[in-house]
Amino acid sequence: MQTVYIETTVVSFLVARTQAGTLAYQWHVWTRDWWRLRRPYFESVTSPEVLREAASGDAEMSRLRLEALSSLTLLRRTPAVDTLAAVFIASGALPQKAKADAVHLAFAAVYKVNYLLTWNFKHLANAVIQARLQPVAEQEGYRLPIVCTPLQLMGTIEYESRLDTPGD
Repeated sequence: MQTVYIETTVVSFLVARTQAGTLAYQWHVWTRDWWRLRRPYFESVTSPEVLREAASGDAEMSRLRLEALSSLTLLRRTPAVDTLAAVFIASGALPQKAKADAVHLAFAAVYKVNYLLTWNFKHLANAVIQARLQPVAEQEGYRLPIVCTPLQLMGTIEYESRLDTPGD
């Protein structure tokens, strides 16, 4: 079974309360659909970094995020994860402020996860950054996971994207 690392933005959009007709609402719909329809086909994993991020903010939303994450396999933080994350930052491919994103990528690479699922286009689902990080990961003896959104990982099932509107 292939593995997928669930990054914080995914669980955030899963439980989000967003306004219909917005892009955020569409991401919520696609995330909810992926969680229900496709997640059973993967071993879903996460990390203490995701739990830390998910626990912050509004208490009720935090509770919902942590509840959704509770059924996933929790990866253990190791020195290899911390070292690789530091190398990603030191390479200059990720800015210092993206330390948590470097940790997410390091977890997925060290544990040989197939996919990293995210809605973070700034530092994770970013083709330019991925191209810069791939040789860094390879030099350290790792390969990066395929970084994608829930919509991109819907697979071969028939799926019609839709923008739900009130009254539908």
